[in-house]
Amino acid sequence: MVKANNVDWQWKKSCVIKIMWLRLKNKRVLVTGSSRGIGLAIAKGFLNEEAMVVLSSRNQNELDLCKEKLLKDSPSSQIKSISCDFTKIEEIQKIKEKIVKQWGDLDIVVVNVGSGKSVLDPIPSAENFDHIFSLNFESAVHTAREFFPLLKSSGGNFIFICSIAGLEAMGAPVDYAVAKKALIAFAKNLARKVASEGVRVNCIAAGNIYFEGGSWDEKMKLDPQNVNNIIESNVPMQRFGKTEEITDAALFLSSERASFITGTVLRVDGGQTAGMF
Repeated sequence: MVKANNVDWQWKKSCVIKIMWLRLKNKRVLVTGSSRGIGLAIAKGFLNEEAMVVLSSRNQNELDLCKEKLLKDSPSSQIKSISCDFTKIEEIQKIKEKIVKQWGDLDIVVVNVGSGKSVLDPIPSAENFDHIFSLNFESAVHTAREFFPLLKSSGGNFIFICSIAGLEAMGAPVDYAVAKKALIAFAKNLARKVASEGVRVNCIAAGNIYFEGGSWDEKMKLDPQNVNNIIESNVPMQRFGKTEEITDAALFLSSERASFITGTVLRVDGGQTAGMF
């Protein structure tokens, strides 16, 4: 009886694996801003699916440490670590050249560079606004411009990691919210323009995602009670999101299972914006 149940379980397990297979094996993936937090989690997710991944951020030493740790967990993984400041077009062109030399094209580009660390001034200074806008919006446009030809060649897709702050006024820094709103508008318009070229474009609007070293981690260390009150009163699920939950969304949207999905903004926020639209 036990044996029969075990066989039955194994059969069901094999069916689930077949149903959920995302077919990302050997897909060539670039994840920007992937030395920590959401970007690193997404990179791990693609590696678990046996994709080939380029880690990239501004700090080569941090990238190399991440690569070393990832290879310890999965020695057979195909990982490259290439530093790049995605606010600088010439650096993006250099990393593109390196990727083309190694892999020819790319199948997936996850645009994750950005930061919500800004000032609470109702109208930030011109210098501060320009910095945040460049980091969160212009860097994404530069990245899309340079890598679109590679995705067009492979029939690939862009995933832009944005924020629920770009969907509605929620008290986030003004310059950050405006930049994320612009990013969503760019992605949705791009999706319409390039659909006939076989390229899909989607956004993930992340809610309050907690990870070590992130902005919420810093706030928790300063005033955990206040942070808990904020989350409990604003997020229906009454908890932070996990980086792995953004990863799962990115993997799905990048896969053939989402082949008819483009121009969408997938909210991963525990229901925080559910009553706003």
